[in-house]
Amino acid sequence: MDSLNFNRLISSTKEAKEIIQGKKEPSRKFFIEEPNPKEIRTKLSLTQEKFAELMNISVHTLRNWEQGRRHPEGPARVLLNVVNNHPEVLMEMA
Repeated sequence: MDSLNFNRLISSTKEAKEIIQGKKEPSRKFFIEEPNPKEIRTKLSLTQEKFAELMNISVHTLRNWEQGRRHPEGPARVLLNVVNNHPEVLMEMA
């Protein structure tokens, strides 16, 4: 690594530390909306059983999400956002 790139790397790590400590604002932020499984399911007029089947999850998992005991993570969160924005995708599978 040449000295120019090394100095850039050091500078970026210092900047990251300042952001983590709240001394500096990040140049951009990313926010993925937390989906509301119950709201999505109700909008589609599906039972918990049918919605869970179409999502390929257990009814127990869906109930935990809907009652706030757990929250969808990773791919499930993305899939719920897709279904919320494009319900026809899920309904084609019904």
